[in-house]
Amino acid sequence: MKTDTRERAARLYLDLLKKVLTRLILPETFRPVDPHKGTAKRAMFAPFRKLLDSAGLELVRRFEFDSERRVEGLDWPPDAETMLGINRLDHLEECVTDVLRRDLPGDLIETGVWRGGATIFMRAVLEAYGDRERTVWVADSFRGLPKPDRRQQDDVKDAYWRKPLLAASLKDVRANFARYGLLDDRVRFLPGWFRDTLPSAPIERLAVLRLDGDLYESTMDALEALYPKLSVGGYAIIDDYSIVPGCKRAVDEYRARNGIDEEIVTVDWGCVYWQRER
Repeated sequence: MKTDTRERAARLYLDLLKKVLTRLILPETFRPVDPHKGTAKRAMFAPFRKLLDSAGLELVRRFEFDSERRVEGLDWPPDAETMLGINRLDHLEECVTDVLRRDLPGDLIETGVWRGGATIFMRAVLEAYGDRERTVWVADSFRGLPKPDRRQQDDVKDAYWRKPLLAASLKDVRANFARYGLLDDRVRFLPGWFRDTLPSAPIERLAVLRLDGDLYESTMDALEALYPKLSVGGYAIIDDYSIVPGCKRAVDEYRARNGIDEEIVTVDWGCVYWQRER
């Protein structure tokens, strides 16, 4: 197969995968009813849910799908494997294909993977372009976000740890990889809180570091453990930097403390990145 034909086939595959991972071409119509953790509504709903489960039923509400919002990553999808949207996946593809083209050493990682969509896509890019060496690291608690320290008032106020939608189990994420034929020994899972798993993770070097931990502590833990392993020329991608105060504060503090002055470039309304220069 000619090089230009292989390139076109790879792009067609990845473009289709982005539309499926986001459900842009398979739009949802319903969302499960799932009250937030620790609320009176959830406690009241528990017996009713148990009754429904025993009958093989689930309570749902209608979901109004908006394709423009999905492209921009502006909604929380009921079924999709990622909430990044098409634009952030486009940028992720650019970063991964760039390090492949330059043969930059290092693996790929996302910290905070939700249902695994971004890491599935990373593995797909490696497959599409015939990379046989790199590993995709999948780091998450696989049980939602931790309750933040009371001193981190921004994180306490956001209350992401109360939202059941943000919790995806390791079993489910593995199944999502398998669904796309991308679960193999080059996908490594790091289950647990970042402070416990990342410092001792057997990662030698990274080419793409994607952080999506939302909270101050989660973001700082990931940066301290992983940024020193990022190759010069590699990419640090920070999701929610522009919209989650705790995340932004952790990034700014880490950069200032370590003399990182590379330009922070905007990807979209919430995501930024920089390319390591030294």
